[in-house]
Amino acid sequence: MVLESRSPEQTFQIGVRLGQKAKPGQVYTLTGDLGVGKTVFTQGFAKGLGIEGPVCSPTFTIVQEYGEGRLPFYHFDVYRIGDVEEMDEVGYEDYIMGQGVSLIEWAGLIEEILPENRTEVIIEKDLEQGFEYRRITIEEMQG
Repeated sequence: MVLESRSPEQTFQIGVRLGQKAKPGQVYTLTGDLGVGKTVFTQGFAKGLGIEGPVCSPTFTIVQEYGEGRLPFYHFDVYRIGDVEEMDEVGYEDYIMGQGVSLIEWAGLIEEILPENRTEVIIEKDLEQGFEYRRITIEEMQG
């Protein structure tokens, strides 16, 4: 499915809708260049899960846990990861095999340990369509 956003607010709302549909144990991967709106999307996703507090990128902790929504939410940012083995140190498998919802930013950096069954979300700019335009591709991957 390909969706179009013409503002950060629309990107946020697309995240909300996806968060509302999320089920226990689902893993979402989120890819896109710096400044494309991954954090805005994630904030909307969290809102869709019923999380009211602030959601920011866990750049220095790898994973941030949110337990106050309708499902536990595990927000990973692996941008600064040096080695895939660092994911073991944070208990990655416990998170993705649990009953919460995991969203992994910069997932391409840990491609070899991603679950086969996941939802990929790709956010891209297209400056010909305007500065605020984003193409958001959502694809179900099955192993």
